[in-house]
Amino acid sequence: MVERENPLNREIFKIIAEVAKDGQQRVFVIGGFVRDYFLQRPSTDIDIVVEGDGIDIARCAATKAGCKKVSVFKNFGTAMFHYDGADIEFVSARKESYDSNSRKPFVEKGTIEDDQKRRDFTINTLALSLNEEDFGMLIDPFGGIQDLNDKIIRTPLDPNTTFSDDPLRMMRAIRFAAQLQFTIDDNIFEAIQNNKQRLKIVSMERITYELNKILKTPKPSTGFKLLDQAGLLSMILPQLTDLKGVQTVDGKHHKDNFLHSLEVVDNISKTTTNIWLRWAALLHDIAKYATKRYDPQHGWTFHGHEYLGGKMIPSVFSRLRLPLNEKMRYVQKLVSLHLRPIVLSLEEVTDSAIRRLLFDAGDDIDDLMLLCEADITSKNEQTQKRHLANFQLVRTKLKEIEEKDKIRNFQPPISGELIMKTYGLHPCREVGIIKTAIKDAILDGIIKNDYIEAYIFMQEEAGKLNLVAKK
Repeated sequence: MVERENPLNREIFKIIAEVAKDGQQRVFVIGGFVRDYFLQRPSTDIDIVVEGDGIDIARCAATKAGCKKVSVFKNFGTAMFHYDGADIEFVSARKESYDSNSRKPFVEKGTIEDDQKRRDFTINTLALSLNEEDFGMLIDPFGGIQDLNDKIIRTPLDPNTTFSDDPLRMMRAIRFAAQLQFTIDDNIFEAIQNNKQRLKIVSMERITYELNKILKTPKPSTGFKLLDQAGLLSMILPQLTDLKGVQTVDGKHHKDNFLHSLEVVDNISKTTTNIWLRWAALLHDIAKYATKRYDPQHGWTFHGHEYLGGKMIPSVFSRLRLPLNEKMRYVQKLVSLHLRPIVLSLEEVTDSAIRRLLFDAGDDIDDLMLLCEADITSKNEQTQKRHLANFQLVRTKLKEIEEKDKIRNFQPPISGELIMKTYGLHPCREVGIIKTAIKDAILDGIIKNDYIEAYIFMQEEAGKLNLVAKK
């Protein structure tokens, strides 16, 4: 580890130390802040453990620091306030015991040693004293510093007990390994495998919170591969693990679509931090298992997997307790459209096809193109270059058509209301036929995106349906 400036030089630690001294209570800064200091990572979350009344110390420290708002959570025995860009959370030192049917512990007051024992991993047990007699002293009873140096994830107590008591810690072990690029100790990983069924008592909201943390890492495949090896991923997202494996028939085989999906997520993560675009990358081929067929003439096919994949997104989001709003619809759109630019890049690009792609993708066209480029996972350098060059042609054409025709998010200049008013109609099939015909004529370049041309075209289509304009 590189020596750095004392982490306790912040004003808030001096304030807390003074308040604790006045109240004759011992206090310590513990957990992520201490860990991240030694890892030279920024941290804005500061956890304070009090051997005594954590809520009382929080209120007194906030008053002394000039903070008027203190959030108190009596059920959890915690309090928090914001100071100098950081969230300062206080909790009374405690020891815990668990019931086998819940990850909610029975809590009683304890010492700093008790509090360190109850924590998930050795790297999160590190504490620094804020007490006058030993201010700044590192308290490391479980070798957390050595584990930071060795880049390894271990539990302070028996891992089977740790994971059985609170199964969410299995997800957290993998998340920390992915975030920090650490290795999970072999005994710890074996305990995760042995206790995987305990994950069933954890709420899906908490599981998905950890999934999102993994998906936000620079290389998400690390975490997802560990989840798979531990046997957890098939319990959480079976649609993804269904993609695993390679089949061979008549000497012809397809790629492992599970590993391909993870590679696409890694590729997209180099260009964006948009979590929903990363979700789209992870799920873009999710329907390949259901659509896989072998054709003696053409080999393995996955016809329609993009459309079926789009239809699967709402159920996946619902199960994972992800938002069923515009975020879900964004992912659904990208999954449904992810083959369109690829197909265009392999054939002569027509203005009509580009207009339709712009119309369907709207403002998400740039993200769609990023997804398609990330989807190029061929190990053949020449193949990669050819695909990327073709995509550049599509991008150029998209720009030209958008500047010329203003198709992105366009609304046809003739509305349904105008059609009904002109021909004295109520909402009916004929109105839809005329509206669709106008939209298609504009997208196919038969008429311009112009009111007068569209009005004349409306009259022609109405004539085919024997409709007469009202006088």
